Amino acid sequence: MKKAVLVLSALAATTTAAWAQSSVSLYGIVDVGVRRTTNEHSAGQPSDSIVRVVGGGMSQSRLGVNITEDMGGGLRALANMEHRLTSDNGTVAAADFWRQSWVGLQGGFGRVTVGRQYNVLFDLVTSTYASFPYSPYAEEYKPEIGFALGARASNMVKYMAEMGPIRGGVQVSAGEGSATGGKTMGGYVRYAASGLAIGAGMQNYEFGSGKKVKATTFGASYRTGPWYLNAGYAVNKADNGLTATDMAVLGSMWTGSANGGFGGAAFLAANKRTMWTVGAGYQLTPQLNLGAHYWKADQTGVTAAAKADANFLALMADYAFSKRTDAYIGFDNTGLSGNVSLNGANGAANGAKKRSGTMVGLRHRF
Repeated sequence: MKKAVLVLSALAATTTAAWAQSSVSLYGIVDVGVRRTTNEHSAGQPSDSIVRVVGGGMSQSRLGVNITEDMGGGLRALANMEHRLTSDNGTVAAADFWRQSWVGLQGGFGRVTVGRQYNVLFDLVTSTYASFPYSPYAEEYKPEIGFALGARASNMVKYMAEMGPIRGGVQVSAGEGSATGGKTMGGYVRYAASGLAIGAGMQNYEFGSGKKVKATTFGASYRTGPWYLNAGYAVNKADNGLTATDMAVLGSMWTGSANGGFGGAAFLAANKRTMWTVGAGYQLTPQLNLGAHYWKADQTGVTAAAKADANFLALMADYAFSKRTDAYIGFDNTGLSGNVSLNGANGAANGAKKRSGTMVGLRHRF
């Protein structure tokens, strides 16, 4: 009897220790802004400005769960579930409730994760030459996201490893017979030390027809004192002969009022887009960060009518009240040329060639 009690006590102690090595943390962002834009009317409507409350000006609001278990010997189990929402009205931000949902292992061999997660292009740009040092992207104005092939991918296996200042990652995801496709393959490598970060990456996306779009990007950033400087390049090249379903998928990656998407009839004829970016950030005070970023994009296609280009500019100021709460104000401007136009509030092209936007908002991170 005494031996049984001792064994049960030892097991209980072991189980308690194991539980103590696991952690579950809740995190999130609540961001609400007020935004005014010009020329975002629906086709055929007066070109008055639109003022709206947006559920994420600098960051998309989210609620997530991080899970970590230390299994000993340097091996850890990881899991993440993250939901995105529009905090101005409390609705879901996308059809997929969990924008991320993955599980993985991390150890001396690196890290392997499986499930829906960020793709390698998003990983590279965000960690290496993001537009703004205090918030990688401005949620309501992020032209560069249109070149990340959707930012996330489902059914993905991703491997990442670090060796000193060098980090690399590769991904593979299965299309699983989907009519819209979704099979991907890609990788990246980056170097970061002494304030300098530089990297390059590529990724392929296969449509349901078997046709592909190939994306490549490279860039660098440098931090010195209060300054943050960055520059980058990206190109998306799609195969000729895409089906209507393929074009709808490609359109979901390339278009949108937030990411500087083109509209108009020439969009369907386009199969190549390139973008150059350059930006700077300056920390004026411990609380106040200033940022400016410029993007130059152009597209070509199978016909001369597809030729078009765009210029994007964003100026941002962010004031931190504390480590978790900050306020921001921003100005942005978009200009197009060629047989393309911007999208209106209903998502359809409205014929507008220019648009300016201003926003002010408050963000809390926990």
